Amino acid sequence: MILLSSSFESFIQLLGVLLIFLFILGATYFTTKWIVSYQQINMRNKNLQIVESIKIGTNKFICLIKAGEIYLVVAVGKDEVTMLAQLTEEQLLEVPIRDVVAGNGTTDNFKDVLEKMKGHFSKK
Repeated sequence: MILLSSSFESFIQLLGVLLIFLFILGATYFTTKWIVSYQQINMRNKNLQIVESIKIGTNKFICLIKAGEIYLVVAVGKDEVTMLAQLTEEQLLEVPIRDVVAGNGTTDNFKDVLEKMKGHFSKK
């Protein structure tokens, strides 16, 4: 009888811990969703916008930022931000998206790269 009650107590404790875990997991999920929506509302800007960004090294980027009607090119490092140039809209180069997707731009599409790589390996 003592053995039966101790195993039943252990089972009840396990269910209690499982319920507490599920409650904390749910609270974490909803808190995260709330924080993300709060940040998205606060991050909407009409005057500042990152147009393009490229990584040039570890923790180093070059960003094209639209500030009002002016475009700024800035270098962003781990601890510093340096303005490189100020551009107008006429100085920007527009690359049509269909050219990049079709492989007509400077990048090859995956199928072409895969075919080139197949030719370098011998068949066994």
